[in-house]
Amino acid sequence: MSDKLSTLKRLGATGVPLLIARLIVGGLFIYMGIMKVAGTVAFLKLIKLYHVLPLQPPIFINATAITLPWVEIVCGVALVTGVFRRGAAVIITGMLLVFTPAILIRAIDLYAGGTGEFPTFCDVAFDCGCGGGAINSCRKLAENSGLLLLAVFAIFSSSRRFCLAKPRARDPVPVGQGG
Repeated sequence: MSDKLSTLKRLGATGVPLLIARLIVGGLFIYMGIMKVAGTVAFLKLIKLYHVLPLQPPIFINATAITLPWVEIVCGVALVTGVFRRGAAVIITGMLLVFTPAILIRAIDLYAGGTGEFPTFCDVAFDCGCGGGAINSCRKLAENSGLLLLAVFAIFSSSRRFCLAKPRARDPVPVGQGG
């Protein structure tokens, strides 16, 4: 057991698992944010379908449709580059903790209120507003759950390798590069 633990610790010290997590989560958030910026009006219409924000006054929902994609892009870039990695991962985790239940509730509503077009819950497919078009609800929920795990990993990982941010004086020296 301790041999497996030391292997995992050595793998974590390489910084590769964190780099992979950062590239996946950050890259997806950059892509999704760009898709939303390119179709702001369509994104606004999709936000309205969730009935999460008040429609009056329209400033709340309009501001969300305009700013949320840019927050996703900025956080994605920060995560990919490793600059303010933990802060970006915390914000992305918060967004996923809001988006995922909202998608689940919308899928349940579509399934329960459907006309029999969805034989099972996993057959429910709709444009969730994520920037990728219509997607199967179970696939999207699984994708968001995986992204959430990777984002949480990015918060708690102690590795700073492959990050553009300058190492702090108290950061440990990577294995094999001691002084």
